[in-house]
Amino acid sequence: MTTNTKSKISYSIQPIEQCVPVSFRYDVRFTTGIFNVGNPLLAQTIVAEGEGTKRAIAIVDSGLIEHYPHLLAQITDYIDFYGQVLTLAADPIVVPGGEAAKNDPQLLTQIHEVINNVGLCRHSYVLVIGGGAVLDMVGYAAATAHRGVRLIRIPTTALAQNDSAVGVKNGINAFGKKNFLGSFATPYAVLNDFDFLTTLSDRDWRAGIAEAIKVALIKDLDFFEFIVSNAKKLARRDMEVMQQLIYRCAQLHLEHIATSGDAFELGSSRPLDFGHWAAHKLEQLTDFRLRHGEAVAIGIALDSTYSYLSGFLSRPQWQLIIDTLLAIGFTLSVPELAEQLNSPPSSRCLLAGLTEFREHLGGELTLMLLQEIGQGFEVHEVDVPVYRKAIKELLAV
Repeated sequence: MTTNTKSKISYSIQPIEQCVPVSFRYDVRFTTGIFNVGNPLLAQTIVAEGEGTKRAIAIVDSGLIEHYPHLLAQITDYIDFYGQVLTLAADPIVVPGGEAAKNDPQLLTQIHEVINNVGLCRHSYVLVIGGGAVLDMVGYAAATAHRGVRLIRIPTTALAQNDSAVGVKNGINAFGKKNFLGSFATPYAVLNDFDFLTTLSDRDWRAGIAEAIKVALIKDLDFFEFIVSNAKKLARRDMEVMQQLIYRCAQLHLEHIATSGDAFELGSSRPLDFGHWAAHKLEQLTDFRLRHGEAVAIGIALDSTYSYLSGFLSRPQWQLIIDTLLAIGFTLSVPELAEQLNSPPSSRCLLAGLTEFREHLGGELTLMLLQEIGQGFEVHEVDVPVYRKAIKELLAV
């Protein structure tokens, strides 16, 4: 007779701790005439990945077609010319430009359907040519198809070239809120073509400067002084000065993303969102009548005014900020600033944007303010009556 003896193993379950370091690399390059067959930059960017012909689709901002009626043919001819490197899996797709691109969820579905129908894989490419809103929407589509198809951004506005295109965020609007749905995903590359800036409207040219002023105010006094000394040239659309501004602005944004230690915003700190809590709310309150950059300019003016009234920022520096924004041509007062101002619980009150911003950040409210030009600092509480006073101050500008 055999007796089976079961041995008992005594152990306690301990947590398994693991850290997964991940590094990302993407280049931001500058050029002109990107779809001229004599310019190999785009093809060289693809070749850098390795041998073999890659497949792609191209999404184009409809706002470009008016100024570049042959753009779709140029894109097709360029890719045909470099056919040993890249092929188009479908004809270029035109989508609405501006905030409409982020307000229509069907556009996201349309791009997902194209990626699926033509059989793109994760090693294929999505080329997106357009302004920041189109880049945001298409970037979200690329990031969520196959958990990520390679994205090459070709920004065509000043704001996109110096800010949104070089970052790691993508998204669309939902539930009446800015960027409610989105992803963090680095692009494969960013290719800035300065030629596209020549046909921008004055509003879009100016709007891009707001993000440069923002990053200069919180990070770089010398850069802000450059903007001040060249404000009139920027207002007159001096291309050389704009190119310098875009380069330095993009450089500062990239340095922050790479070195801040929180590239994917796991915490509540958002230094690069200086002025943005009010900007996002103003875009919503104006039904996106305001360009993003126009709203950011007002948000910068408001938070600078609050910093001054709270005793952090000197009056001369506050005045210099306001004067610079005005010299470039920004309007710093819109009726929506005062709407239901004494009723912050109302969703139509600008101050409700503070709560919405905290929800978007996660965790505690964190706002960037100024203690001097070139040096920002964070606060987690604000004095609402002082913000009301700051709003009234702007309404009088």
